[in-house]
Amino acid sequence: MSALVVRGRRVVTPEGVRPASVHVAGGVIVAVAAYDDAGPSGAPRLEAGELLVMPGLLDTHVHVDEPGRTEWEGFRTATRAAAAGGVTTLVDMPLNSIPATTSVAAFQVKLAAAAGQLAVDVGFWGGVVPGNAGELRGLAEAGVFGYKCFLVPSGVAEFAAVTEADLRMAAPLLAELGLPLLAHAELPGPIAAVEAALAGASPRSHATWLASRPPAAEGEAVALLLRLARDYGLQVHVVHVSAREVLSPLRAARELGLPVTAETCPHYLTFAAEEIPDGATTFKCAPPIRERANNEALWRALEAGDLDLVASDHSPCPPAMKELTTGDFFRAWGGIASLELGLAAVWSGARRRGIAAEKLAQWMAAAPAALAGLAGRKGALAPGHDADLVLWDPEATFRVDPAALRQRHLLTPYAGRELHGVVVTTILRGEVVYDGGQLRGEPRGRILRR
Repeated sequence: MSALVVRGRRVVTPEGVRPASVHVAGGVIVAVAAYDDAGPSGAPRLEAGELLVMPGLLDTHVHVDEPGRTEWEGFRTATRAAAAGGVTTLVDMPLNSIPATTSVAAFQVKLAAAAGQLAVDVGFWGGVVPGNAGELRGLAEAGVFGYKCFLVPSGVAEFAAVTEADLRMAAPLLAELGLPLLAHAELPGPIAAVEAALAGASPRSHATWLASRPPAAEGEAVALLLRLARDYGLQVHVVHVSAREVLSPLRAARELGLPVTAETCPHYLTFAAEEIPDGATTFKCAPPIRERANNEALWRALEAGDLDLVASDHSPCPPAMKELTTGDFFRAWGGIASLELGLAAVWSGARRRGIAAEKLAQWMAAAPAALAGLAGRKGALAPGHDADLVLWDPEATFRVDPAALRQRHLLTPYAGRELHGVVVTTILRGEVVYDGGQLRGEPRGRILRR
């Protein structure tokens, strides 16, 4: 790999935003120097000008679905979408592929499927399901970054929900391994409790879907996870927080020193339940998109540090599974595809609230790197880190055209929405992989193991 100097007036360093030149050799950042430092003689220079230069983003919540459901999403399309969105590392969830990544043998199948297809670097979460406690150590030794579980049905038969008893069986080993447990935090009890009251309500109404997944389902699940963190010293990460009711318990747990982190997603920060039309099943996800006042509370929690990071929960499916004809929220697949749009979606909301653009480097690079055990290698423009960079224009706008997206299926609730923040160049380990609207070169992404 040749030397490279990336020079810009607005470079997001761990010490703040400043004019700087980022010196790269062998795919690694060797110095973050003064703006006028030209680096080694003859080294090519990439002039960023007034573009914001940030560490490449890490998206730690992506459902790639290959093998087994590659018609939903695959490594080639997902990683190309990632590169176009400034994401240089993604971490694949253990579902919805077949087989699910719940055994060492299944993990080897997943690795073989990914080989040679990656436009960006990819790591993997393993899964905790009933009966696979004997596989967890082997998965760690094979290189997974941690483990994901569901506390309610996941939507696919290959990845069953766990009970508290299942988690208490796994927790001592996970704590010993020092790997995080990521949890879809909804419990079935509060969901079942509201079913009768919704009898006869229109399944085409998002309000009905919203009422069917009450905040109490998240609240009780988070309470369970916090007990596990307390009882076992287990590192717990709550994925896709949607309900403001869980923010206070999360804050209290941190104040007690419990090893707990949490994320939210671009769609919970962007959309509001009040604005979703009947039958608009592209907006269906679980937990559901909640009211505007709730979403404002999520923004405040991000600013306060009560939520650590933003991840996409990119969960696509073939269009027919979204029930676009019937508009039935209860039959439609619950998932939103936004891997390529995360940076712009989050920045569009942040700028309206007067939040500095460099905060995105914390929420979408540094904190995800820490969760995945990649801090010191990814997530910062600092010596010794991989030379993963995104150069983007925070002032530019674009209107989302689904036909221009790189994901496998051109279906997204962001269609037609004007967003701020245009990714200009994405650099992976010192090599340009996306520039000026085009993907560059052969796939250079690597499989990462913890």
